Amino acid sequence: MKPAERSGARLAVVQALYEMEIAGKGVIDALAEFEAFWIGQVIDDVEHPPAETAFFRDLLRGVVEEQRAIDQRLDAALAAGWPLRRLEAVVRAILRAGAYEVIFRRDVPVKVAISEYVDVAHSFYEGEEPGLVNAVLDKVGRAVRPDDFNKGSRAG
Repeated sequence: MKPAERSGARLAVVQALYEMEIAGKGVIDALAEFEAFWIGQVIDDVEHPPAETAFFRDLLRGVVEEQRAIDQRLDAALAAGWPLRRLEAVVRAILRAGAYEVIFRRDVPVKVAISEYVDVAHSFYEGEEPGLVNAVLDKVGRAVRPDDFNKGSRAG
């Protein structure tokens, strides 16, 4: 497992979640499409990075299977009056994937997961969205894995 391939998997999951929401695709179709045609390919002069396939599959399936619990956590972390459904689809996809890792992938340090999804947000946005992703995932992380924040300034 190469860190770059995990980063590629995270980016691909966000793209797949967005595609699923916009096009109404199911998880099986999204997995097949992304593994066959997107991951590690150049499409319309855009290079899609290689991705750790097993990690990609786990993230995508996990977000879909746990979406209700994830969305409840995200709604609780968002400012009053700004439920998840009011956010733009790409931001929702980033937050859902990040929250899945923070809540359910205990093998991934919470600070690493947050940093990775802030980087993903920077791939799509230059404005306030990366800061929103950081703040919301930090709040979720502190709620579900407080010990990870009390270990001092351990590099992730």
